[in-house]
Amino acid sequence: MPQNQAAWLHGAKQPLKVDDIPMPKAGPGRLVVRNHAVAANPVDWKIQDYGLAFKSWPNVLGADIAEEVVEVGQGVEGFEVGDRVFAHCVSFLTSDPNDGGFALYTSVPAVGAAKIPSSISYAQASVLPLAVDTAAVGLYSPLADGYFELPYPSLSPSSIGKTLIVWGGSSSVGAVTTQLARASGVKVIAIASKRNFELCEKAGAAKVLDYNNPTIVADAVAAVQALGGTFIGVYDAISVPEASYKPSLAILEQLGGGTLTTVLPPPENVPSNVRVGSIQGIGDVTHPVWKEDLTPALESGKFLCLPEPWVVGKGLENVQKALDENKKGVSGKKVVGEL
Repeated sequence: MPQNQAAWLHGAKQPLKVDDIPMPKAGPGRLVVRNHAVAANPVDWKIQDYGLAFKSWPNVLGADIAEEVVEVGQGVEGFEVGDRVFAHCVSFLTSDPNDGGFALYTSVPAVGAAKIPSSISYAQASVLPLAVDTAAVGLYSPLADGYFELPYPSLSPSSIGKTLIVWGGSSSVGAVTTQLARASGVKVIAIASKRNFELCEKAGAAKVLDYNNPTIVADAVAAVQALGGTFIGVYDAISVPEASYKPSLAILEQLGGGTLTTVLPPPENVPSNVRVGSIQGIGDVTHPVWKEDLTPALESGKFLCLPEPWVVGKGLENVQKALDENKKGVSGKKVVGEL
């Protein structure tokens, strides 16, 4: 039996420590995978700094992995040993260290996994999982809950006559949200820094605006009006009070209201004509886009691994470096460690 190790977190403000961990088993509906690339997300270093999420310590962080299947659990269809896959890990939800991605071997729910086409590397695929679920929750969950309730994506989408603003279009969540919304027939206006315009255009944004422009609210309103169609709201992939909530609410006010979907706790004092939905993407692995849409879209080149990975090292001992680099701030890339 192979030896398993993990980059353990023993509590708030503690560095990750590489040590042994028991091999996971493939329970019903699950896969055991051998990880080849892991991506860092802000939620990882925030848990490390503040001791959030886990019900027990020590534990294992990591939501984004790309890997090879080594065991298939009962009831799982569509996967075989040896398949190259990417998956959303759920230790944040279960507090089970075997469900964390910062390990050599991990247990993952099969409903949150998809095959990687041969043309895509493990590092490239690792940028997607958490962003896919976070984007899917916001785009496809019910309108009444503060989300957008769009039709599911298609390889040959037809316009549904709706326009969406994605604030933070060059972030991992923003880039995936833009791609999925476009595949659902929606026109997207992405808001990002000027240096990341090309990335947003590559993701399929019909228009990209610079959030540093002091006239960004007026610019966004004018862009929506120029594109036409029904304005449905703002997907805020940044969710910072002054930097994104304030201008997003101003845009919604000038355009008659709509939906504001956020990836962090929502703003206070929201106008009555604005619906707000706050996403807890760390636990959502339920959308059928995993089973039906991702692999064919990747194979056809209609869905891209964006932002591109920035590989900062190899081995579990370099996972801490990945978290540190993510915490410093990264633009237009996603920090990845290879194993």
